[in-house]
Amino acid sequence: MCSKVLLISTNRCATPDAVFPIGLSHLNAALRRAGHETRWFDCNVDDQPLSEVLTDFRPHFAGVSIRNIDDVLIRKRETYYGHLSEVCATVRQSHPCPIVLGGSGFSIFPRQLFELTGADFGIQGEGETGFLTLVAALTQGTEVSHIPGLVYRCGDSIVANPQHCLTVAEPLDGPDRPVHLVDHYLKRSGMLNVQTQRGCAHTCCYCTYPLIEGRVHRRRPPEVVAEEMAQLEAGGARYAFIVDSVFNSSPQHVAETCEALIRRQLRLRWGCFLRPKDLTPELMELMAHAGLSHIEFGTDSFCDAVLAAYDKRFTFDDIQRSSELARQRQIDQCHFLICGGPGETLETLETGFKNSQRLNGAVIMACVGMRIYPGTALFQRALAEGRIAAEADLLTPVYYLAPGLTGEKVFAQIERFARLSPNWIVGDPTPGYVRLVERLRARGVAGPLWSYFSMVQRLWSSTSEVVNA
Repeated sequence: MCSKVLLISTNRCATPDAVFPIGLSHLNAALRRAGHETRWFDCNVDDQPLSEVLTDFRPHFAGVSIRNIDDVLIRKRETYYGHLSEVCATVRQSHPCPIVLGGSGFSIFPRQLFELTGADFGIQGEGETGFLTLVAALTQGTEVSHIPGLVYRCGDSIVANPQHCLTVAEPLDGPDRPVHLVDHYLKRSGMLNVQTQRGCAHTCCYCTYPLIEGRVHRRRPPEVVAEEMAQLEAGGARYAFIVDSVFNSSPQHVAETCEALIRRQLRLRWGCFLRPKDLTPELMELMAHAGLSHIEFGTDSFCDAVLAAYDKRFTFDDIQRSSELARQRQIDQCHFLICGGPGETLETLETGFKNSQRLNGAVIMACVGMRIYPGTALFQRALAEGRIAAEADLLTPVYYLAPGLTGEKVFAQIERFARLSPNWIVGDPTPGYVRLVERLRARGVAGPLWSYFSMVQRLWSSTSEVVNA
């Protein structure tokens, strides 16, 4: 039986760039192929009040997506779930129908967000199979308690079924990216996004990707990825970002995907997250030939002792080799650092800074403190060290700093690094950075802007106007 489903993206974060809700695209594709009618409401885009959309569309179900919990910035600590209860209340008041929560943020805190919003159901992890099974069961009046990943009430208790992460993302077509949303995100950033695989088998101590997508890699056919990139280019995108946890989970996957892109002869530039290990000159050359222009390395530290404590399973030598390969191919590169986590000291920070000077042409994006999420190795460590209680409310951001460190000490150290080396960008986005982003976007610049910001810092010896404005 065909149902009408309203898909609601609750993400309101637009700094430094608003991000197209690709997860809803894949859910939309699954619903559409099953014969259901869908409509979208994006809190970042739509001007029409949600109450009017509900009255006009009269959905049988409302799927509410929670993308991010907070900004992961220790000084600011901005959260993004405060309006969820209001969204759910609007659904109940304007057109009562079952409310189903989902999205990556919900998958990390399913019980807390379920209780907070008073929703009817939730789906942890990948939503396509679970959501469709739930819709079918509710429509037919059959039992729902067996559905993998389902969150529901049983008497006074909240039950969260184990996830079953075996889904390969649905192929997308035009209807899965509503035109008015595409126009908005292209206007804001000139770029859209694509996913080539799901799952993450790596063991970074803080990371939630395995909790959300599982530890088994499910790779999409290269020709499907290339077709979606071609759709983005045809729709006006000049840049695409691959949202995989790490694109280079498999050299074969990278090679086959890039070869498919090359066969399509696309002009679309793209960027991705890469793990700075096991990259070769041949693979970097192939990615560059396929359109790779920006690499965001999930590096986390430039000190081997800290890398080991973070369970990164690579060394600074791996980082340096990877960085040099990118430099040789003239691909812009950025290394993200988490300063102050397990094993960190002021001495390891100093070692990391000295090592960073050996990375020619790399931008360093450094943040302070490691966000603690339930279900991670960091959570267990913080619990064992008495930093948190087992029942701690981690929905409100809590950060880990290694013994002997404070946020002030770490900020003072890395801000000194930034004064010594203009390729270091530290802490929260400043008003100066936000203004730079706005000017560059107004001029039609697409893609990540950290390379421009670093360039501005290098051009002016005094960076106080840009950094501190």
